[in-house]
Amino acid sequence: MEGFFTLPQKIIAEQTIDKSRFIGIGVPVQTIEEINSAMIAIQQDFPNARHYVYAYRLHDGTIEKASDDGEPQGTGGRPVLDFLQHQNVWNVLLVVVRYFGGVLLGTGGLTRAYGSTARQVLSEVELVKLTLFRQYRLCVPYEWYELLKYQFKQRCWSIRNEEFSETIDLTISIPKIQAELFLKWIEDFTRKQVKCEDNGTAWG
Repeated sequence: MEGFFTLPQKIIAEQTIDKSRFIGIGVPVQTIEEINSAMIAIQQDFPNARHYVYAYRLHDGTIEKASDDGEPQGTGGRPVLDFLQHQNVWNVLLVVVRYFGGVLLGTGGLTRAYGSTARQVLSEVELVKLTLFRQYRLCVPYEWYELLKYQFKQRCWSIRNEEFSETIDLTISIPKIQAELFLKWIEDFTRKQVKCEDNGTAWG
């Protein structure tokens, strides 16, 4: 996978359907521990609800889970998870809290209610696109510094860090799909006068 979307911040959206309140809470998370803490906080923030339906996706390890929390099987967590998958959203916990209003919605009505609440949460914010980058540490002679900075800017290659000593150490991020192109380019362009060390990958 070359990229995915995630939430920039916690988001809350609410709708009422046949007297039932459906409150959607989207939380950016990266670990199971963060998910557990967020679930506890949500239950404290919205006490005495009938259901706390949820779905989450963690990109590291490709972990996905959905829970109907007492609703008929497949009517709560599954439509929420389906929507996250369709939008390619990862590293997120999406909980839909339901306060029952006394009117039965039926399985079709529940599926639509939970799915539309999830959709409403994500529509409240512009999702952040994360791309997989490969990072390189370059040992740059001073005479190459300004020229390389210009070339990197022209190619939209980002310098993440600069350290100045006898030479200049640059940490640069290259989209993973351009990594081979970059390595050939830096060798040819500098005539092998710039040393290049692979520092692994990162999402950004």
